[in-house]
Amino acid sequence: MIKKSISKNLLLIAFTFIGSYATTFVILPYSYWQKYIDLPVFRIVADVLINLAFCIAILAISMLIDRRLNKKVPWMIHPFRRLLTQVFYQIIGVLFFIILLSITYLIIVGVAVDPRLPALGLREATYTIISIILWALVVSALTTGDYLLRNWKTATRKAAEFEIKAAQHKQMAAEIELEALKLQLDPHFVFNNLSVLAELILKDQQLGYDYTENFAKVYRYLLTNSKKTLISLREELRFLDAYLFLIKNRMGGGSVFQINIDESKLDMLIPPVTLQLFIENALKYNRTEEDNPLVVNIYSNDDDELVVSNILLPLIKENKSTGIGLKNIIDRYALLGGRKPVVERDDESFTVKVPLIIEYNEEDINSGR
Repeated sequence: MIKKSISKNLLLIAFTFIGSYATTFVILPYSYWQKYIDLPVFRIVADVLINLAFCIAILAISMLIDRRLNKKVPWMIHPFRRLLTQVFYQIIGVLFFIILLSITYLIIVGVAVDPRLPALGLREATYTIISIILWALVVSALTTGDYLLRNWKTATRKAAEFEIKAAQHKQMAAEIELEALKLQLDPHFVFNNLSVLAELILKDQQLGYDYTENFAKVYRYLLTNSKKTLISLREELRFLDAYLFLIKNRMGGGSVFQINIDESKLDMLIPPVTLQLFIENALKYNRTEEDNPLVVNIYSNDDDELVVSNILLPLIKENKSTGIGLKNIIDRYALLGGRKPVVERDDESFTVKVPLIIEYNEEDINSGR
């Protein structure tokens, strides 16, 4: 990248250097150049070197003006104002360097205009100054064009990357939705609950009826909210009541759920079925014994987080962890942006903290922003 930039600058210097001589050759009379060729070599070399330095200075001042104005008067925001400002500063800069060039001639050569050269009229001097200004503006136009072209390429590349990311986010969202649905409609979950329901109906019809009602609430919630991005914590807790009713009647007293949610957090939002996945995770990888129950704490904290924490009661034969449930939640939060879930584990407990969301823009999520 640096080599490419240096090459561009060298080409611009060469272009300006050659162009300046080509212009003055047209403007100045033939007699002037006849006398110029007869000057001492030192005088010609000094003239060429000073002219080269002048061309480098013109390029440097042009790039400096561009950089300063890019910050203060961007092309994309104030194009007309930027054009006028840039032209003004370029002209001022060139006039400054013309004066500086004359002083340099006086210091190095001893005279501003060699007496052996024919005197230039006002017309030739004016045309020469105008040509120098025009060449400076051409250099400025070239550097500006290069800057705008690079910006256009960068913007095009970013737009392409954005489209790719948006497509990836949409694909991820579809995969997450499908995976969530698979988890929610787990055939083992259905089979286990239907088996429990059959036993309860034989033993206690009222309890069987209540179990049916809660089972229907769970499935209604799953089917209704599976495609939603977020849902209020209040609704999620209503679903949790029905879900825990099923668990308690299916597994007995082997698990204890302690819920302590601040009333002010109930209208905040989380991805649907978050609590079910965390509870399933706790039940899958821990023992549930009535004399030593699995304790699961569900509460909110001052950092606007929903915390699900359970003590560790490892199974004698540990289930191999797939991480699908937890990954599902983390991926859904990745689509939402902002804070991410935090997983903490030590020798005694396993804790997951998920951010509670105040509000969100559905269009931003769908577009991948």
